[in-house]
Amino acid sequence: MTARPAALLLAAVVCAVPAAADGPKDNVPDKVRPVPPVGNDLPPEVVAELRAGLKELQDLLKGLEKHELFPDVAVYEKAVRWALDYKEVYDGKKDAAGAAVKAVLKSGLERAQQLKDGQHPWTTATGLVVRGYRSKIDGSFQPYGLVVPKSYNPDGEHNHRLDVWWHGRGETLSEANFIDQRSKSPGEFTPRGAFVLHPYGRYCNANKFAGEVDTLECLDHVGKYYRIDHRRIVARGFSMGGAACWQFAVHYPTLWCAAAPGAGFSETPEFLNVFQGEKADPPWYEQKLWRLYNATDSAANLANLPTVAYSGEIDKQKQAADVMARAMKKEGLDLVHVIGPKTGHSYEKGAKEEVNRFVDAAAAKGREPMPKEVKFVTYTLRYNECAWLTVTGLEQHWERAEVSGTRGDGKYSIRTKGVSAIRVSELDFTPPRQKPITGVVIDGVELPIGHRASGLVWGDYRKVGGKWQYNPDAPPGLAKKPGLQGPIDDAFMDRFLMVKPTGKPLNEKVGQWAAGEMAHAVDHWRKQFRGDAPVKTDTEVTKDDIESGSLVLWGDPSSNAILAKIADKLPVKWTADGITLGDKTYPAGTHVPVLIYPNPLNPAKYVVLNSGFTFREYDYLNNARQVPKLPDYAVLDVTTPPNSRYPGKVVRAGFFGEKWELLPDDGK
Repeated sequence: MTARPAALLLAAVVCAVPAAADGPKDNVPDKVRPVPPVGNDLPPEVVAELRAGLKELQDLLKGLEKHELFPDVAVYEKAVRWALDYKEVYDGKKDAAGAAVKAVLKSGLERAQQLKDGQHPWTTATGLVVRGYRSKIDGSFQPYGLVVPKSYNPDGEHNHRLDVWWHGRGETLSEANFIDQRSKSPGEFTPRGAFVLHPYGRYCNANKFAGEVDTLECLDHVGKYYRIDHRRIVARGFSMGGAACWQFAVHYPTLWCAAAPGAGFSETPEFLNVFQGEKADPPWYEQKLWRLYNATDSAANLANLPTVAYSGEIDKQKQAADVMARAMKKEGLDLVHVIGPKTGHSYEKGAKEEVNRFVDAAAAKGREPMPKEVKFVTYTLRYNECAWLTVTGLEQHWERAEVSGTRGDGKYSIRTKGVSAIRVSELDFTPPRQKPITGVVIDGVELPIGHRASGLVWGDYRKVGGKWQYNPDAPPGLAKKPGLQGPIDDAFMDRFLMVKPTGKPLNEKVGQWAAGEMAHAVDHWRKQFRGDAPVKTDTEVTKDDIESGSLVLWGDPSSNAILAKIADKLPVKWTADGITLGDKTYPAGTHVPVLIYPNPLNPAKYVVLNSGFTFREYDYLNNARQVPKLPDYAVLDVTTPPNSRYPGKVVRAGFFGEKWELLPDDGK
């Protein structure tokens, strides 16, 4: 074995991992292949057989909708129904026509009958188990796979290690194919005595946006039904799943006890250049929004997390770990990078064993819930927690903000940069206790810590007039805060409702554009995030709808009654004469505003005008492209028709300030 800087070369024997690659052929916006692809035609007799079985399954499910375990069966019904309704059957060969769908249907029928009979043996089964949950985002039923260790005893006292494994890119990974795989294969890694969680991730989005929330919801669901040691949760993935691992590692660094990303992209521009042969040079606001998912920008956070990267020596995607190593070096960190010699896009046996030794050692030690020292970098309040430090305010979104601290000798000592508010907290019963925490020193200012409840000690701190204060009143008016900070895509990481207009539009052309874009948003939510987007007309919206989630309003103040109610409270003025944003007015007959803003009817939730998630068909072809394409607001010229990249010609776009105010330079 020979050493390289921050890397280990290990011996032969290849263990293959399926890979899917894009390339320069997918760099033509006017020639975009469909993702997911159109499935195969099934023989009529197979379709009839599946339809009959689906009807039987649906009949069995009637009356079980309120059962706690209903999602565990509903994921099977959805998988079969969608495969048939949307032509997503990908095994159409005559000797195996619809084999995966048939297998899923058979298992669903068996499970539905068991639940009907008051039984649920899968909840205590070991080995390969498929579970399901209902997402808070859109109410959809989402599947995930588990490998339950043979040693698991649900009535025992032993809590188990859990490894999360994010899958690679698979454009034909329908729900049926995913459930079939998770019923047959344990996957790449099965540590002894450990659970392995396989999130579906809402298909093929590198576990971003709703795909990211999927993992968090899966973890909550597993923790509810199984004895999991939350100090020993490991983050792992390969290829697209390796990309997911990088972003989860830097965004949630103290959720895991170890991270082991393999051969997945870690940022957007350099990866697209190296792997895709594409020079990415989008508008300034898109480049700023790369910071949402570029793991390189938050590489400092790996100071909190034992991390081992893996690459094949001759794999193009080795670039991801190399660029992370450079980013970490700038932060004074060294990346442990295990390299499989003469290996392409797969795990090499010896390297795999070395990765396992690193991960197993970290898992045996476990995560320290209250580390003595933390370091955290963020660009958005969407990602704001690191052990006992929570960032609750930024001086300017999308610019680097830093917070670091130590705990000991009865005090927290904290340094900040670009941060305007923080919360400090600790578990009051965490052993071993030394001196009780009695105070906090922030940027040299000594302050008290005073709240105690339910075993937790905490204090809230905010800069007032440039000086830190303890527990001050929040400033009046709107402010960006965690979960209410934009950009437009952020609205689709929690509960939302599409609101369809019923009135007459101000302008027929704009009305047609809004109707087309709403249809596009609903259709592509299903295709890319695997749920039915909730939709109501403007006359059907209830008080509960307003209180419980974000409203996505389509149309204009004339056509949409909800928009009419709040139009005078938004930062854009929209009349038949024009669309005014700050000191500029745009013709109303040819332009449309899109934006995200606190809902004037409920400022704890968003309102979005005329937009679904903002990446489009061209971006489906490579996961590194799947980043926000619009910031907090934009004005579109709709005389340029929507295409595979944009919903129209963007004539203006920008970010609101920290008080949701319009900035003179659009937030550049």
